[in-house]
Amino acid sequence: MRPTPTILSLVILLAAAPAAAQTPTDIYLLEIAERDGRVIALGAPARVTDRAGYDNQPAFTPDNAAVLYTSIRDGQADTYRFDIRSGATTRITSTPESEYSPTPMGAGERFSVVRVERDSTQRLWSFAADGGDPRLLLRDVAPVGYHAWADETRVGLFVLGEPPTLRLADVSIGRARILAWGIGRSIQAVPGGTSLSFTQRIGDGWWIREVNVAARQIRPVAPMMGPDEYHAWTPSGSLLAAHGTGIYQWESGGVGGWRLVADLAESGLGPASRLAVSPDGRRVAVVCDRVEPTP
Repeated sequence: MRPTPTILSLVILLAAAPAAAQTPTDIYLLEIAERDGRVIALGAPARVTDRAGYDNQPAFTPDNAAVLYTSIRDGQADTYRFDIRSGATTRITSTPESEYSPTPMGAGERFSVVRVERDSTQRLWSFAADGGDPRLLLRDVAPVGYHAWADETRVGLFVLGEPPTLRLADVSIGRARILAWGIGRSIQAVPGGTSLSFTQRIGDGWWIREVNVAARQIRPVAPMMGPDEYHAWTPSGSLLAAHGTGIYQWESGGVGGWRLVADLAESGLGPASRLAVSPDGRRVAVVCDRVEPTP
């Protein structure tokens, strides 16, 4: 189902707006306590970033040792790496272009990004783990906003337009096809296969839906608590979502529903948006609106 023009315009504006103009954000790590596929608690937030600027779009490395993220400094968006054990932060890319949404590929020898090229074209690129050897992955697919890998060659893309579309691309052949229209910004790999989950407006509400990449079949997963919230999966299959200052888990048994796991306001944090879960399921990275300390 395609959303109305008003909704379309809002979605496109939110996706295309320069990150530097958005609310300052910080990234936190919380330990996950999970039992029998159910998240029972989240630990105290530990800071990854602490700066009056844009630090966002976290993704764990495959070895669980670090978090890649986008940071805008002096008007330039680059990829940074936070080492969890040492707490050290390293700048990975330093280019004339801006790179967003760093996402590890395969075993982590490379990572993909949405690169804003010098003529403002947004396409999918990759870099070596050390930030070198940039390569264009999809020459003819643009403007790309967000992405998630289903396997080593197939990637789900949020492509800007009226309406924005979910496209499945195969980087080995450079082709993409449309799977859904009127989607939101959150695309995630579903654990245990090659499916992707995404958000989409259906009727008067937003839903998290899942597409089987092989069969290209789409099914509903859960209604969202509000428009365009972000979600993430634990390796055991627990579905988490951010809403306000709360982190919730979807309870699919019985009547189903969203269950509050943690209220970040209790730790003095602002509203949450993006989520990322480590491959071993031990931690979740959460992006929160920055709350400046009271003088």
